[in-house]
Amino acid sequence: MKSRRQWPGRVTVGYIAVLSAAFLVAMIAGWSSLAEGMEGSAYDWMFRVNPPPKIEPSSVIVAFDERTLNRTGGMRNLRRTLADVLTRIRQERPAVVAIDVGLYDSANPSDPEDAALEKALAEMPNLVLASDILPGENRWEDPAPRFRKHASAVGHVHAAPDPVSRKLPLELVVGRDRRWAMALEAHRLYVGARAIEESPEGLSTGKAVIPARRESSRALYIRYGEGIPVVPAFSTQFSEVAGKTVFIGITAQSAARDRLMTPFGTMMTGVEIHAQTYETITRGKFLTPASLTAVALVCLFLTIAAGAIFATLSGWPAYGLAAIPIVAAHLTPHLAFANGIIFPYLAPVFAAWLSVFLAASWQYFIVRRQLRKSESDRARYQQAIHFVTHEMRSPLTAIQGSSELMGRYNLNDAKRKQMAEMINAESKRLARMIQTFLDIERLTDGQMEIRSEMFEASDVIGPCLDRARPLADRKQIELRLEEIEQSTLRGDRELMEYAVYNLLTNAVKYSPAETIVSVSAHRDNSSIRLSVRDQGIGMDDKELRSIFQKFYRTKKAEASGEVGTGIGLSIVDQIVTHHGGRMEVTSTPGKGSCFTMVLPTAPASKLVSY
Repeated sequence: MKSRRQWPGRVTVGYIAVLSAAFLVAMIAGWSSLAEGMEGSAYDWMFRVNPPPKIEPSSVIVAFDERTLNRTGGMRNLRRTLADVLTRIRQERPAVVAIDVGLYDSANPSDPEDAALEKALAEMPNLVLASDILPGENRWEDPAPRFRKHASAVGHVHAAPDPVSRKLPLELVVGRDRRWAMALEAHRLYVGARAIEESPEGLSTGKAVIPARRESSRALYIRYGEGIPVVPAFSTQFSEVAGKTVFIGITAQSAARDRLMTPFGTMMTGVEIHAQTYETITRGKFLTPASLTAVALVCLFLTIAAGAIFATLSGWPAYGLAAIPIVAAHLTPHLAFANGIIFPYLAPVFAAWLSVFLAASWQYFIVRRQLRKSESDRARYQQAIHFVTHEMRSPLTAIQGSSELMGRYNLNDAKRKQMAEMINAESKRLARMIQTFLDIERLTDGQMEIRSEMFEASDVIGPCLDRARPLADRKQIELRLEEIEQSTLRGDRELMEYAVYNLLTNAVKYSPAETIVSVSAHRDNSSIRLSVRDQGIGMDDKELRSIFQKFYRTKKAEASGEVGTGIGLSIVDQIVTHHGGRMEVTSTPGKGSCFTMVLPTAPASKLVSY
């Protein structure tokens, strides 16, 4: 199998993975519980930035304010006052009357106040009464039967369970009993629709289509506006109610129990909120939440934009253009809100900032790594040049000197043959140096072919010992073969022989005469540990950290006068790594070293493909 380079592909895949993580984190953060409060604050702020529109209302609020209660005897006379107000309002012919006042109990059927109120309700067309959920009980509290029988509809008067009244549930169900919101029932009667048609996506009353999804309790965002007239209930003039929908309710601070905060930061009573909801439905100017698909596409676009910027540019141009997706993320919710779309704020902003930060960080670390690699390559090639000029100088000098002698002097045949043999030997030595240098470069660049075959560890160790024995004999060094356990390896046998032979020759070269170099191999679980131990000069910890670097030679090795290129151990390390193993070295200065190749045995062997 041939090895190929993977780092460029890995960098790209890693970059895409980082950006994908930014996108997913932004989407998850946008729908987390923490985001709910932040989205609400952003929604309120956008509401304040976009001032409420002036509307031409089709509704009027008749308010039981503080002055009304003071003039009519307070809450104890509420029903009598309400009956009087209804009698006067009826004369102006309103289109619909919705009463946000609890008419739940009627303990005394002969009570003159209740009788007067019942008479006023009976004479009022298109009447909507309020119903409420009993606290702690799973049932509705409806108007008393004597009042309810005169109502065209009964609607609930509950707001959404939020600190700020941004939306109102148009549908509430208790048990199996459902109530539509008072504002929705009032609108239905106003447009003359017989029923409220519903679908999973929304509701419709006649021609009006309301975007209120079933899974959200038909919640409708209230588009607050200015211009709904408020008439005190004690007023003697109700001309403004003619042909309009009238909402009657308590607004006095001392009596109203349903004062809620609005996105504008002001308090508003329940009857006013229902009137605003009614106007939102009647005008048909709805605030529609953006779909999850639209949010995901915008976040994905911002993420891709940030990634593309830092993938193609660097430095200040990249940081300058990175401001575009960030600004776009902040502007998108505002532009959407201005067009009636509620777009989440946190998700796009988080996607833009996180993508820019991660893309910039990725580029920074990749550039730094490339710089380090460039500096490392430059140092390596400087070492290579040093190798060429230093290590090859000796054979070149011998070849040059011998050839000059042969050309300048009339040498006898024996001397000429000696010179020719020297030239031949030095040429072969030079060729081996060049081949070794090329091998290490090809192996480093992933261009060297690695064969896959089965072989025994002993079949590699034996030939290497035979080849190294003449060198050991010249120094009277004993090559000792210790325990060799039978183990099958899989890989390139030729490269493995090169690695073992290199370790043996190094051990012989850097060991004093009349010492021992031993070789052993034993199994360790699913691996084989092939060790070469000598009694040579040894190395300290600092040298051990650099021993497998290209062209590195220890100071003691240089002082010993042995010829070496500093390449062999680097090649050995890469051969072992490409066979799925690792190198281990133990050494003590003056006491020798032990180089161990830890290789997977055949059943668990995995060659690394590059």
